[in-house]
Formats: sequence, C-alpha cells, structure tokens
Amino acid sequence: MKQWTTKQDGLDKLQLVTDAPAPSPESLKDGEVLVKVNRVSINYRDTEVVMGDYKHHKSLQDDANLVPCSDICGTIVATSPSSSSSPSSSFKEGDRVMAIFNQTHLTGQIQESDMASGLGKPLPGCLTEYRVFPASGLVKVPDYLSDAEAATLPIAAVTAWMAINSFQPLGQPLKGKGKFVLLQGTGGVSTSGLQIAKALGLTTIVTSSSDEKLARARALGADHTINYRSTPAWDDEVLSITRGAGADIIFECGGAGTLLKSFNCVAFGGLISCIGYLSGKLDPAGSEPQLNTNVLALRRNVTLKGMLNGPRDRFEEMLRTYEDSQIRPVVDKEFAFDDAAEAFRYVHSGGHFGKVVVHVA
Repeated sequence: MKQWTTKQDGLDKLQLVTDAPAPSPESLKDGEVLVKVNRVSINYRDTEVVMGDYKHHKSLQDDANLVPCSDICGTIVATSPSSSSSPSSSFKEGDRVMAIFNQTHLTGQIQESDMASGLGKPLPGCLTEYRVFPASGLVKVPDYLSDAEAATLPIAAVTAWMAINSFQPLGQPLKGKGKFVLLQGTGGVSTSGLQIAKALGLTTIVTSSSDEKLARARALGADHTINYRSTPAWDDEVLSITRGAGADIIFECGGAGTLLKSFNCVAFGGLISCIGYLSGKLDPAGSEPQLNTNVLALRRNVTLKGMLNGPRDRFEEMLRTYEDSQIRPVVDKEFAFDDAAEAFRYVHSGGHFGKVVVHVA
C-alpha cells in the first residue's frame, strides 16, 4: 500500500512509500478494527511535526521516521472477533468513522499519559491507505457529512468545541446571544469555532489581516469583523463592540503578539483559550518584554487555559450539535494523495480559509 513518511527533518523531505506492508484482517486483536482511509485533513501541528518543530511536550521527543497526520474519515473494512462487550462490537463493516486525536483520551481532563497515544506523533499517523485502530479511538460519522467534511473535525472542531465548552458540564454546551466569542484568524480552529458559536447562538467577533477572509467570515455568519492591520488597536475595538464588557471567550491563536491585547479585551471572569502561537513565542531568556500574567489575570479575574483537543465523549457531544444544526465544515482545498507534500506546503503558507484535505481513496 502507499503511505507518506517523515523523518521530521523538513517539508521538502516528505517521502511517498509505495510498497508499505498493508495490515490484514487476520492480524486484528480483540477490540480492533481495520479502516480504509478515505480522506485526511492536515493541521498546522502536522507541519510542525514534519519540520521537527513539535517540541512542546518533553515526553514526545524523538527523531523516528513516522507516518504523519491524525485526522481522517475512513470506512471500516474488517472488525476483530470479539465479545459483545468489546468496543469493536459497536461498529460493523461499512461504517464511516473518524479517529480521535489522543486515542486513550476518552473522557475528562487529559492526562500526560494520554499524550503518548497521539496520532501522527508519537504514534504512527494516518496519511496511509489502511490503518488499524482500537475501536474505542473512533467515532461514527454523521450521515449528512461528506468524507472530506468529516475528516476536518477531529482536531480543529473538537479543539474549538473545547475552547468554548471546556468548563461546561457534559451535555450542557454554552448558549446565549448575550455571550461574545472572539476568534483570532480564519484557520481551521477559528473557522470551526465560528460555526459552532453561531449554532449555539453566541455573538462572534473575527479578526484577520485579510479583508477577503473577513468577508468570507461574514458570509459564514460572523457578527463583527476586525482587520487587525488597519485597526492595530483591535482590543479597543472589541471593547467598543461589547460596550466595554469584553469578550467572554477568546480563541487565543496568536501567542506573543496577541496575548496582551487578549488580556485587555477579555470580559471580567472570562476565558482565554490558548490554541496557537502564530505571531511567535515569548522568549524565556528575557530578550522580549515579559507579560506579568499574574497581574493581568487578576485584573479581570481571567481564566487562561491551554487547549489540547478533547476526549471522545466531548467529540460525540459536539457531533450532536453539528447534526442538529447541519453544520457544514469549511473545506478550503483538496489535494490528491500523491500531492500531499504540496498540501503540507500550502497549509504552512497560511493562505487557506478553513481546512485542507488530502484525497486518499
């Protein structure tokens, strides 16, 4: 079978292998299923892995050759012989499925041990034609979604869901027109967050440096948009839009270049969900001005929380909202399997709006 591999040494060194051994139904252990991969979506994390830059978690450091990517929509082609209580008994051949990112993170707060089950580092990923999964690491695809749409959900949409609902009880997502959500940028997580927030009845503010992307965000239902190039004091604009109250939830995707302004325009008692660092990282050596986060958090009684995706039960909770509202994920562009390296470069360039998908089968 064909699959892509990386030694984590650069986007230009991705390798297409055409004779990788294919897993067989006979090799399945109890609770496992064999999946034919139909579509794979590429996340910014995947570009970091391929370039050797994914070094945020010490327990994940290695230089091994691996198959990248985590997000799939696939079709089950074989299930293991198992008892009725086995997780695989809930699936049958022909079911369309998506994989959860951290395969052991099934409920509750993620633990460090769950990081060892991350697809596409440290576990072999999904940019391949066939892969074996534990059935517990899969969820069913709602019938109305296409393969490409479904493949976009496991990291981007689940992260967005948790950015809004991580402190909400399971089954009780945040709702209400009086709540403001600020979404930085128009990448996969922010675009998913926009769609989710609108489905939940929340009021949305989107920032971008591109008027074209802001127009597309408005077409998706964004209530307010801010071009942070032409309005560099975008935090003041957020306060103006919210009549001084600030945003209840902020998708903090910028990092060093945006965090101070996020603190400036978050609501009292609000949540800053830390998702990315596209504007750079704070220099721990002190060559850049350091934020006094204690003072900033205390000033408005803020919660600052890192977002590492979410568990399987939250994924399924999110899918109920998707199905109820018939949310159609935004697919920016689709690439052929043999052109996956080009897809990685496109994602890394930052020119996309929504998600980038590779057509496997």
